[in-house]
Amino acid sequence: MENKIVKKEGYTVELEIALTKEEFEGYITKAYNKDKSKFTVQGFRKGKAPQYLIERVYGKGVFYDTAIDMSLNTEYPKAIDDLKLEVVDYPNVDLKDMDEESGITFTIKVDVKPDVELGEYKGVEIQKAVVEVTDKDVEDALNSEAEKNSRMISIEDRPVQEQDTVIVDYEGFVDGVAFEGGKDEKHELVIGSKSFIPGFEDQIIGHKINDEFDVNVKFPDEYHSEDLKGKDAVFKVVLHEIKVKELPVIDDEFIKDISEYDTVEQYKEETKKKILEDRQKKAEDSMRSQALAVACENAKADIPNAMIEQATDRIIDNMKMEMQYSGYTLEQYLEYTGMKIEDVRKQYAEQAKMMVVRDLVIEAIRKAENIEVTDEEIEEELKKEAEMYKMEVDKIKSAIGDYKKYYTDRVADEKTIDFIYASAKKVKEVKAKKEAAKKQTEKKDNKEEGEAKKAEPKKKAAPKKSTKKAEEDKTDKE
Repeated sequence: MENKIVKKEGYTVELEIALTKEEFEGYITKAYNKDKSKFTVQGFRKGKAPQYLIERVYGKGVFYDTAIDMSLNTEYPKAIDDLKLEVVDYPNVDLKDMDEESGITFTIKVDVKPDVELGEYKGVEIQKAVVEVTDKDVEDALNSEAEKNSRMISIEDRPVQEQDTVIVDYEGFVDGVAFEGGKDEKHELVIGSKSFIPGFEDQIIGHKINDEFDVNVKFPDEYHSEDLKGKDAVFKVVLHEIKVKELPVIDDEFIKDISEYDTVEQYKEETKKKILEDRQKKAEDSMRSQALAVACENAKADIPNAMIEQATDRIIDNMKMEMQYSGYTLEQYLEYTGMKIEDVRKQYAEQAKMMVVRDLVIEAIRKAENIEVTDEEIEEELKKEAEMYKMEVDKIKSAIGDYKKYYTDRVADEKTIDFIYASAKKVKEVKAKKEAAKKQTEKKDNKEEGEAKKAEPKKKAAPKKSTKKAEEDKTDKE
């Protein structure tokens, strides 16, 4: 067998797989053994007639189709390995030559992983994140804890106010006829939440417990139900209960109840530390992403459509899982939004392309910088994962299968991003943004100057002296 690349144009490779007469005859024999029970030859039970006799009765090429399929399915993966090709799509196969004396030759065109021309990825400029925690941030966190520990109490001595929670029965009518989905009993509604159509909640304000009243509204023109769009409606409402949220007093006793601290001041101090730590991590993650994004922007690669489609498949699969956790399906989402799956794929195509570029750039930098992963690093990552999911390490290994490759790629990706980020220059303002701002200012100045000239056409401009001063950008390195 002979495998060779005939030509390569961009990410498309054309290769040839040539089998000798003897090699192809071997596959014909395999095809005979596979298909012989399909043929009837007088004097023989099915599957017992010799190969030469079946070929004499049914024709010399009776086993060729099966032999061609078997040879291609076996030899194509070998050829890909021999030629060290990373294919990303299904091959387009043509039978170039087939001769009883010389054998058989396949011509195959297939898209492969594209070459990446790396641009600047060391020392790229990223905007330095400024992290701070204010007293208001701490107060907000404390108030959030109070909200979590609040309770609802019933109110009987006043009418409904904004932000109250009410319990109501309601039934909606259009032109005097009740409509589907417009009725509920003992429904809990927060006044001001805007969870109902405009005007509904406002008309409950001022009513007292046991009041029965009408709410007159108009469905929005863009309402999802075609039957109700733009229609006037009347809701018959019965008010059963008014409730308000009662917040606990934020004092030392409250702090002892919700935490391991004894005083409000201790809680505030520790909360400030935690918020700062969390924001610093998010800021570093953001700067890491910035550095990688710049490296991707500076790189050049022609991306096969198959890779974008595969990345889009992964995005949609993740969507399906998230929707499943939320209790609905992709089909329900499409029905509700009026979209088709083709619309969703188109919507995420650019994001998918960015994912592919990101992976290719990381891989190219990893190879260029010879970034490797040790067995110790893989085991460390496994331990973290086991601790996070409260599983045994061996169970994680068996669940993943080829765990070494999986964790090698994952750790290598992180190390590569670390490498890009470590060399990045953290500045107050990225040069590209400065230049854009400068051009915008110049454009504005020119526009204002032009408008001034139009306003005073007869006035001669006085000679203008200008001085230039160069300033160096100061960068903060961490």
